[in-house]
Amino acid sequence: MADRITVIGWDGTPLTEAAGAALAAATLVAGAPYQLGALPVPDTAERITLGNVQQAARRIAEHRGAAVVVAEGDPGFFGVVRTLRRPEYGLELEVLPAVSSVAAAFARAGMPWEDAQVVSAHGGRLRRAANICRAHPKVAVLTAPGAGPSELALMLRGVHRTFVVCEALGTPDEDVTVLTSDRIADHVWRDPNVVLVIGGTAPTGAVNEAAGWLAGRPIGYPGADRGWALPADAYAGAGRTEGEPGASEVLPAHVRALVLARLGARPGDLLWSVGAGSGALAVEAARFGAAVVAVEASRSACARLTVNARRYGVEVEAVHGRGPEVLGGLPEPDAAVVESGGLDVVRAVLARRPERFVALARTFAEAEEIRRAIAEAGYRADGALLQSTPLRPADEGGGLELGAGAGGALLLWGEQIV
Repeated sequence: MADRITVIGWDGTPLTEAAGAALAAATLVAGAPYQLGALPVPDTAERITLGNVQQAARRIAEHRGAAVVVAEGDPGFFGVVRTLRRPEYGLELEVLPAVSSVAAAFARAGMPWEDAQVVSAHGGRLRRAANICRAHPKVAVLTAPGAGPSELALMLRGVHRTFVVCEALGTPDEDVTVLTSDRIADHVWRDPNVVLVIGGTAPTGAVNEAAGWLAGRPIGYPGADRGWALPADAYAGAGRTEGEPGASEVLPAHVRALVLARLGARPGDLLWSVGAGSGALAVEAARFGAAVVAVEASRSACARLTVNARRYGVEVEAVHGRGPEVLGGLPEPDAAVVESGGLDVVRAVLARRPERFVALARTFAEAEEIRRAIAEAGYRADGALLQSTPLRPADEGGGLELGAGAGGALLLWGEQIV
């Protein structure tokens, strides 16, 4: 193993005295080609291009001498330190960080960022990074070749955002460009770059109370309204007016709780809510951090859904239309719920292969048809008749009695068989 391993974060500014001394004494230096060319690497030192970090770590572990790894900005923040610290390499590191590229990008934009989400598109995670951008109003994306600003903008097609593209931060070729997402794909961008994706519904007031003290707060972090599966009257226009297309009552709180548990939506996921009504379930899924597309046939219900999303400071994309007609143009779901729409909609949603699926049935006959469709689509099918009766104070004696509103809900769900 190398006698000494120093990881230097470099942001293009002059090296500190400690970093300069470590580099001058190095017998092996690993870094990006532009870093190896710009820094005073000793002529006698072995040079390694830092493409595959695992290969570099193995070579460093075999080296006898003083090794230096040069990384961008803060190497402990989505950087090489995590890989180099793996126990199989047995490396002991001294880390000399510089300003992270994310901090530098927000500084160039003149924006605070303790309330931002930071995601990496490396390792095939572009779609999940895009879903975070759908769900949150301020996101920094660490891009990768083939997963850069243009590809990200295509993933967000139809979702209006402002992109701040920071290319080659800290180098003489640094460039910062601000464009709307519909214009990003028209440009060729240089690596490395960091993208700030800004827009959507920014939480305000009490809902945003966490932003002043909790960095990178979870999406949907409870503000004035704690918890989830809130009462129906917590949502504007709960339920749909009788006579509207697909009219139904709002899902009771205990039904929403089970649906959300079966869907298991989380940050990075995209959830479809089909037949979403006024959006109580869609909004609560968004409060868990998922990106949500809600499909609803009633324009007035779509409007109420938008009001509910704004109230709770979350982003829900309301799509006016009926399934299965409108489903073909939607991005791929990780989870989906059919709140209303029938068997044809269930089959159309299952054809898009969400990992988790839930549907509500109105009759036992419909429930059996849905269960069969879930199983035939290659899912592990299950379901439940969920019944609940509210309690209320008794008129006399100070005790409790059963209240009105007893009823049941037929839930079917499926998980992909691995």
